[in-house]
Amino acid sequence: MDPAPATPRWNLERPYLTGRFHQEAKVSAASQAPGSKPFSLDSFSCSRGAGGGAGSVLGSYAVSVQELLVIDDLLSALVGIEGRYISIKRVRGKEGYVVFQIDSSMDLALQELTRRIFPLCEDFVLASQFVESRSHFKTGLVNHALAAALRAFLLDYQAMVAQLEHQFRLGRLSVQGLWFFCQRMMSSLNALAVLIEKAMSNNTSGSATLNLLHSQAKAMAGDSAVRSLLEKMTDCASAAYLRMLERWVYEGVIDDPYGEFFIAENKSLQKESLTQDYDAKYWQQRYSLKDGIPSFLNNVAATILTTGKYLNVMRECGHNVQVSLSENSKLTSFGSNHQYLECIKSAYDFASGELLTLMKDKYDLIGKLRSLKRYLLLDQGDFLVHFMDIAREELTKKPEDISVEKLQSLVDIALRSTAAASDPSHEDLTCCVERSSLLKKLTSLKDLDCAYSSDKLAAADVDQPMTLNITGLETFCLGYKIPWPLSLVISRKALTKYQLIFRLLFHCKHVSRQLCQAWQIQQGFRSVKILGTPILRSSILCRSMLKFVNSLLHYLTFEVLEPNWHSMHGRLQTARSIDEVIQIHDFFLQKCLKECLLLLPELLMKVEKLKALCLQYATSIQLLIPSIEVAAAESKSKSGSSRARAKRSQDRDEQLKLASENVVMSQSILKFESEFNAELQSLVPTLSKSSQAEPYLTHLAQCILGVGIDQ
Repeated sequence: MDPAPATPRWNLERPYLTGRFHQEAKVSAASQAPGSKPFSLDSFSCSRGAGGGAGSVLGSYAVSVQELLVIDDLLSALVGIEGRYISIKRVRGKEGYVVFQIDSSMDLALQELTRRIFPLCEDFVLASQFVESRSHFKTGLVNHALAAALRAFLLDYQAMVAQLEHQFRLGRLSVQGLWFFCQRMMSSLNALAVLIEKAMSNNTSGSATLNLLHSQAKAMAGDSAVRSLLEKMTDCASAAYLRMLERWVYEGVIDDPYGEFFIAENKSLQKESLTQDYDAKYWQQRYSLKDGIPSFLNNVAATILTTGKYLNVMRECGHNVQVSLSENSKLTSFGSNHQYLECIKSAYDFASGELLTLMKDKYDLIGKLRSLKRYLLLDQGDFLVHFMDIAREELTKKPEDISVEKLQSLVDIALRSTAAASDPSHEDLTCCVERSSLLKKLTSLKDLDCAYSSDKLAAADVDQPMTLNITGLETFCLGYKIPWPLSLVISRKALTKYQLIFRLLFHCKHVSRQLCQAWQIQQGFRSVKILGTPILRSSILCRSMLKFVNSLLHYLTFEVLEPNWHSMHGRLQTARSIDEVIQIHDFFLQKCLKECLLLLPELLMKVEKLKALCLQYATSIQLLIPSIEVAAAESKSKSGSSRARAKRSQDRDEQLKLASENVVMSQSILKFESEFNAELQSLVPTLSKSSQAEPYLTHLAQCILGVGIDQ
């Protein structure tokens, strides 16, 4: 907001140009030295004796003459000018407040009638001072409009005084008649004076002035004439505010040169922060409600704010918004017919519908969400399998040694060589490598609704053996380029939640692949008798581990992600605003995070430990069992002679015997079996207990119980 222009000095230093001359003492030009200041009324004596050069006191005249003289002074006093026998004294410490005093020698009956008219004179001076002070730039448009309305009212008042003076010149006006003719203006100007006193004491502006006018009009319900006057003042003062409101709800523009509007703009918040900052507050705080909302707009303030925000989004997209303005849609007043509320509602409906159509049609919001599901929620299976095959060497490195550029090129190769190539959004897919494990990442996100403190979760994560040798397989993550205005829905925070789910799924896929390789290695012994050998025990353990991991993947994919996605997709079809779309999408992500165990640290840590055991087991099997030689011997036996086949069979039996007698292998398998079963059994009661409060865990508990039964 630009600073208000300064009021010129001459407008403050030359009172005869501003209507403030009545606050200065009358001194002759000869008695005032050059450069000296005029005398203040504070030092001006009120005991004027004969009335400033009249030659005799007022009481020395006949009563009829006194009446004529005092009427002449009263007509001047009514417009804030001192007379010969009526003086003005400024109230010390109160700007604009004055009191009128009459020569005490005047007839007592005339004094009483005269004093009855003084409040009208004082109210006029107060109103004139308010008009002058509130016409300065810094007081704001609402006060400018109110001052203009008061100035118009005072012109009518001065016209009345001029008519009374005309009657006086014709000899038709008495003090009693003057008092009678002033009655109509007395109540009106007094009500305005009460309003002005409150406005000046609280130094109101903008919506505070409108609230004051509104409340004062309501308080005068018993006097229809005064209430009508105050309502007229309210309409005049609110005209400038209505223009601000119209520009906001019809154009999305804040036209508020003096900071009076109840909506504030924070220009330091840029829309680019939505894709860069996890805690971006652009949508919530770029435009926000200020204190001091007009009382008659309290119930629709949020609707007004949202309407302008929607129009701003479309304008920043380069979309020309043409709001058809009819006579009925113009905001004319904040009257009792509440027509302005209908206009605001219509503007909101238009802006909301236009933005939603723009997001769905031009920017393909549903298509982008479907693409996120395809890649980050692993709905595209062939792409992932191919990528894990070609990127295995790079992903087995430590995170700091991985080349993200090389991984990105491998992602592009996997996309182009699978069915994903037909997806027009596949070029928006990116990749990154985190520097911490999934559990540590969860501790750094403070806004997630986790059951345990981050300190306890971090301590548990450090104790995980797998974190000591973390690789790209645990930290690899896909990203997605989100353009404006889709970043309103798919913000950095929303994308981070997608990535948390992706990391969990990706690692589960990796564990499953490793166990499958271990299983394939052990299948080389299918043709020989392995009953009672460690190979058989290892084979059963491997099958249990595979069942656990695959059951977990099945639960995550078909019991959590798919149902929640279809529920969200259905609700998005009936959404009526972008805020509703954001709410639906955020609810979907939060529900998926919770049901994927990512917000249940106790369960997640147990699952991570089980996966770590599975990986250690798969690695050990690949090192301990000489599968390559057995497989090679088996492939050659098909073409050899019967003697050669017998020889190879004897060698295989010998290898199996050596494997059975291998103490290290036997002990390792027994250790893995014991630890896996213990962890699995400890998970079962935890799941059963948690499923009472979280019913969605029942499906996972059933899967885990099935693994336990096999054991």
